[in-house]
Amino acid sequence: MDGKAAPKAAGEGTATTTRTRLDRGRGALGPALELVHTGRAPTRAVLTAELGVTRATAGAVAAELEALGLIRVDAHPGAAAGSQGRPSHRLEVAEEGPVALAAQVHADGWRAALVGLGGRIVATAPGCETVDADPAKVLGSVVEAGADLLRETGRRCVGAGLAVPSAVAEPAGLALNPLHLAWPAGAPVREIFSERVRAAGIQGPAFAANDVNLAALAEHRHGAGRGARDLLCVATGHRGVGGALVLDGRLHTGSSGLALEVGHLTVNPEGRPCHCGSRGCLDVEADPLAFLTAAGRDPGPVISLLQQANDLIRTEYADPAVRTATESLIDRLGLGLAGLVNILNPDRIILGGLHRTLLDTDPDRLRSVVADRSLWGRQSGVVPILPCTLDHNSLVGAAELAWQPVLDDPLAALT
Repeated sequence: MDGKAAPKAAGEGTATTTRTRLDRGRGALGPALELVHTGRAPTRAVLTAELGVTRATAGAVAAELEALGLIRVDAHPGAAAGSQGRPSHRLEVAEEGPVALAAQVHADGWRAALVGLGGRIVATAPGCETVDADPAKVLGSVVEAGADLLRETGRRCVGAGLAVPSAVAEPAGLALNPLHLAWPAGAPVREIFSERVRAAGIQGPAFAANDVNLAALAEHRHGAGRGARDLLCVATGHRGVGGALVLDGRLHTGSSGLALEVGHLTVNPEGRPCHCGSRGCLDVEADPLAFLTAAGRDPGPVISLLQQANDLIRTEYADPAVRTATESLIDRLGLGLAGLVNILNPDRIILGGLHRTLLDTDPDRLRSVVADRSLWGRQSGVVPILPCTLDHNSLVGAAELAWQPVLDDPLAALT
């Protein structure tokens, strides 16, 4: 040995440098993917700034995510009209990338879908309008529909998520109170769902959670809640009323997954008996069935209660009975929201289901009730109240559960 360094093969130095940059940025893969996933890093320049790394490291991280089939990096960046400086590569989720299987069960049926990064619904199975009293039978049908979608599309699956109209106790994944389904209280929905997913040969972990919690998660990442720090979501399902809270970007579920049962806030002490044993809860005073009853309409058997209620407001609001029922529900909802504002002090409220329609119909009335009944009222300004913007947000939220391990550690989850 004469002490001289051996000559490097062509491209070896560049490859070594790239590996070094990637090693430095490997811990940034998850945060980088989440930034692209939620639309907060549309370009590599923004990604660099958000991650606080060098441009070269951000480039290596983006290249690795592209190699994993998760994002697409524009190979020919172009500057926006009138902009100055070097144009930056645009970053987008990969349209043909992996998907999560998402499933939702509610009082009027179930639905399965494939959801990609960015909250994009890639494919859906025809919904079922009946729900069997045996959760194992229902979840087996849901997973079978999802497996059919995976076979038809040929997509890789990262996991599966399930949204149910019940509080889901942690860590066992028990549906404690599926009040509007004929399922037994305490049904082990996560275990059943996981077994059906494995039996269908679907890869990845399986999760289950409350449908409104998942709607809030989806809206926070991709919809009306984006950018909020403390986000309160209140929504009607096809029956009942649910709520969820996102604090500092994380879903708040309490010590055992049972937080924010807002449907059981009393808003009318002399009101209807509630399933929980109390009277006049939001769950029975401000859901679709309560509205149809107040408007003097008999619920029909063909379409969902939620669709019937929404259609009635949109097409027959001039009818005095419909208008009076709408105003009554707005007042009840406003009382409940004011109480939640007093307790939680959110910086934004989003409303879904029938509550979204109530807000669209008479926003001034609802905001006035909340302002008049909250402690801070008009002196400090009314908390913004906005409609949810995502179609099928509980389905998208169910997919977020399955995507989370990938967002946490893309390499571990996919390789």
